[in-house]
Amino acid sequence: MAASLLRFTLPLLSLLMLLSAASARNAEDARALAALRRALDPAGRVLGSWNPAGDPCGGSFVGVTCDPAGRVTAVSLQGRGLAGSLPPAVAGLRRLQGLYLHYNGIKGPIPREIGKLSELTDLYLDLNHLTGPVPVEIAAMVNLQVLQLGYNQLTGSIPPQLGNLNKLSVLAMQSNQLTGAIPATLGELTQLRRLDLSFNNLFGSVPSKIAEVPLLEVFDIRNNTLSGSVPAGLRRLNGGFQYTNNKGLCGVGFSLLELCPSSEDGLKPSKPEPFGPDGTVKTREVPQSANPESCSGSHCSKSANGSEGVLIVAVVAVVIGAAFCGLFAFSWYRRQKQKIGSSLEVSDSRLSTDHFQQKEACRRSASPLISVEYSNSWDPLSGGGVGSSGEVGDSFRFNLEEVECATQYFSDANLLGKSGFAATYRGILRDGSVVAVKSLNKTSCKQEESDFLRGLKMLTLLRHDNLVSLRGFCCSRGRGECFLVYDLMVNGCLSQYLDVKDASSPSVLDWTTRVSIVKGIAKGIEYLHSKKSSKPPVVHQNISAEKILLDHNFSPRLSVPGLHKLLADDVIFSTLKASAAMGYLAPEYATTGRFTDKSDVFAFGIVVLQIITGKRDVSQLKVGAAAVSDLDNVVDGNLNGVFSRTEVARLAAVAAYCTSEAPSQRPTMEAVVQQLSH
Repeated sequence: MAASLLRFTLPLLSLLMLLSAASARNAEDARALAALRRALDPAGRVLGSWNPAGDPCGGSFVGVTCDPAGRVTAVSLQGRGLAGSLPPAVAGLRRLQGLYLHYNGIKGPIPREIGKLSELTDLYLDLNHLTGPVPVEIAAMVNLQVLQLGYNQLTGSIPPQLGNLNKLSVLAMQSNQLTGAIPATLGELTQLRRLDLSFNNLFGSVPSKIAEVPLLEVFDIRNNTLSGSVPAGLRRLNGGFQYTNNKGLCGVGFSLLELCPSSEDGLKPSKPEPFGPDGTVKTREVPQSANPESCSGSHCSKSANGSEGVLIVAVVAVVIGAAFCGLFAFSWYRRQKQKIGSSLEVSDSRLSTDHFQQKEACRRSASPLISVEYSNSWDPLSGGGVGSSGEVGDSFRFNLEEVECATQYFSDANLLGKSGFAATYRGILRDGSVVAVKSLNKTSCKQEESDFLRGLKMLTLLRHDNLVSLRGFCCSRGRGECFLVYDLMVNGCLSQYLDVKDASSPSVLDWTTRVSIVKGIAKGIEYLHSKKSSKPPVVHQNISAEKILLDHNFSPRLSVPGLHKLLADDVIFSTLKASAAMGYLAPEYATTGRFTDKSDVFAFGIVVLQIITGKRDVSQLKVGAAAVSDLDNVVDGNLNGVFSRTEVARLAAVAAYCTSEAPSQRPTMEAVVQQLSH
């Protein structure tokens, strides 16, 4: 009897112990999530559904995914507007496989404890405000496949230990403040497909081992201070290898690089390579034949004396030549100074006249066509250059004096808006037309003459009723600026008509106007994406409510299409965080780092949701379900129920389709225009 009872109780006790252990593990997950909530969302604005007394796997915890055993396996909170910090307690989620916190405003350092997440495969922390070094402990995450840390303010060097992550396929650390050399150990990541280290402060040479990574498709090192010879093996990547704005780089077979010096690999013999295969600093030995101390006997002495004689003759010749050039330059400078002095006297006398005379000078100004000039180091449109005629039509050129007069010499009273790289002024031309003048500093523009000219020509080709087309341009060497002239859209931008508090305000757009705006935007984007005889397809890259302007009839115009063709890469990337914070940036950008027409489609879908709801923040709106069963709570309450339910359902369906997670599931803009026309 006792034996029978024992056989019955032992399995029961084992089951109770297993349940107790599972309960303890689930409690550990719950504690970790509670700490995560307090740190990431201290105001409780976003993660209110994370009730400490609730079940994380019961479906009420937004963004939390569990396995059948009740353990948390993924936390997906991208683009939620989180503004807290990432706590060490995240290490308590021991079964976590995916942590997706990108497109937020998370601050502070990455906790070292994150390295304890041994089952993690995807870590997305890009597009936040993270600071401090990249923790070495990340190298202990042996199952990691994707590491996204771009667009933060991380400092320090790249840990060589990351070369231990044998399963890593994506390593992206672009647009941080990282220093030091590129570890050669990254060349041991045999599964690596994308390596993005662009827009940092890295120095040293490019490790040759990286060229040997078999699956590598994208290697981006733009805008660093790298130097030395580029491994020839990187030629196989073609356009996947991005290396511009590293003035010290050289190599054979790369169109934008100069050939290396005569030394075998372009490096000085005694220059240390940043890291050896084991991650340690390695110094190359000086060949004995190159060492003067290895010489012996009279032969070496004669060779040395001969070299000294040649050197002396060369130095004397250089000194004489320099003296001659200096005298010539001084004479030329004196003549130029006299000319400039007389010019300044004329300018000073003009500046001393009253405002009436300035207006008269504006009216007397000659033809708006001039030879456009820029700074000495960047002169894409200098007189007689490639941009002086033909490349960019003279009909688009404005006289600097006319632009100055139109804006009252760029008066603050005419300032419409300002950003980190541009300022926009209101102006009135001589013919009475009201314009917007966008001023771009030369440091914000592409530095290559051919790139700038191609971008400028592209802007002149874009012509459509739903685009703010370029009216003209002017560049000034003296001011160090380039000015783009557009027709002024008197009703401002779409964002002014969102989040309106007073239903009686004139800023509340009626339903008919909203539908018209959606259709107009769709047609404008469809035109950009299409291939015409007069223009190639263009991706806008920056569609948002701020970039949709409204004319006097409230017809929509997409602002500055093609502007990215003029701007430097770092300026373009600096605008990403604002787009990401509002949810306009397509999710695949974090992985690919590239814009496509489907990126524009995603942003268009977000704008449609904003127009329907009248709200800027639509990140938590579940469109599909709402479009069917809850229209009254989705549509802007300021409309007081005056809208077409059929049209709302159609627009909501289009928005849901356009904002699909997978780019392949999003429609083309041509299909969207057809759908909206029914």
